[in-house]
Amino acid sequence: MIVTTVFVYVKPENIDDFKEASIENHKGSIEESGNMRFDVLQCKDDPTRFLLYEAYESVEAAKAHKDTPHYLKWRDTVADWMAKPREGIPYYVIAPTERTVW
Repeated sequence: MIVTTVFVYVKPENIDDFKEASIENHKGSIEESGNMRFDVLQCKDDPTRFLLYEAYESVEAAKAHKDTPHYLKWRDTVADWMAKPREGIPYYVIAPTERTVW
């Protein structure tokens, strides 16, 4: 299993649009066969900061996500709304390892 955390800083005037586009991406992502979790989080103390938490069964499933229509649409739609380039950091899952607890 692999989890990627994606840190995104959004221009204040684009927060609502970013949230709408990210919810649409979330809905498509959770339908992917290798997806285990796809959360979109907004910072409590800084509404321009977002965290995407993406969990996939394998590195291959995470990579396949990057080729889906919903991801490509999200990527292109939100590009100009970011205050700086997003940063994705991949992690290997140590625990839990059972899919049933995700």
